[in-house]
Amino acid sequence: MMSDLGLTVFDLKNLKGKRTVKFVQVDTLDQAIAAKEAGIEMIGTGYSQSKSHFPSSLKGVHFQFGLQWGEHTNADEALRSAMQAMNQGAQSIYCPMSPQVIEVLAREGVPVIAHAGLIPPKITLTGGYRAVGKSLEEAKAVWDMAKSYESAGAFAIELEVIPYSLAKEITNRTSLFTISLGSGADCNAQYLFSADILGENKGFIPRHAKQYRDLSSEYERLHNERVSAYKEYILDVENNTFANKEFTVKLDDNVFDKFIKSI
Repeated sequence: MMSDLGLTVFDLKNLKGKRTVKFVQVDTLDQAIAAKEAGIEMIGTGYSQSKSHFPSSLKGVHFQFGLQWGEHTNADEALRSAMQAMNQGAQSIYCPMSPQVIEVLAREGVPVIAHAGLIPPKITLTGGYRAVGKSLEEAKAVWDMAKSYESAGAFAIELEVIPYSLAKEITNRTSLFTISLGSGADCNAQYLFSADILGENKGFIPRHAKQYRDLSSEYERLHNERVSAYKEYILDVENNTFANKEFTVKLDDNVFDKFIKSI
């Protein structure tokens, strides 16, 4: 039976090869609460102080904070943020930095999720948004990177948009808990972004994602309703609607007269 912690890192490692864990990225607490209520087992988001309260509202799931690439220039800075995030309730930390940095975090007991394959902040090195690992040279590079992260002490790795057969071999041949984002169904966890699941990215859905709702249309409808409501309010102000009795408080005439005399 899961505790208020949900799936711990220990649990995740023990689930490797037994079943697929459901994992989503969220941007808002509303998304996260809905995902939890639906039964999602792992929830992650980028780490910031504005989101430090998320874990306390999400008891019963494995919550992951992600360090933002570019915000930390060395291992000490990353370790400081990682420890702060753990103290605020995260059970694991995503870190897209080098194995050398991850080794420092892991040595201090931070459960680290590494990243290989398509890494959005680094697409200038790989030729843009495309699958990584389709050539022999790239497949070996992804494999070597995964093994480097394993040696550095990461417990898990996100494999983004690499061939499914390559992801399967990494899953079978390493101790890493593997997370598939567009890398097939043979990893230990399946991962999608809530914005894609909910259809909040109007006009674009990545090839590897599946849209289950079209909330962008609903947001547009709500925006138009807000605009209409504000316009009606403007008209009411211009027509002196708020002078009507239903919107005002009447002072007894006798009290008012006494007030006038008193001033």
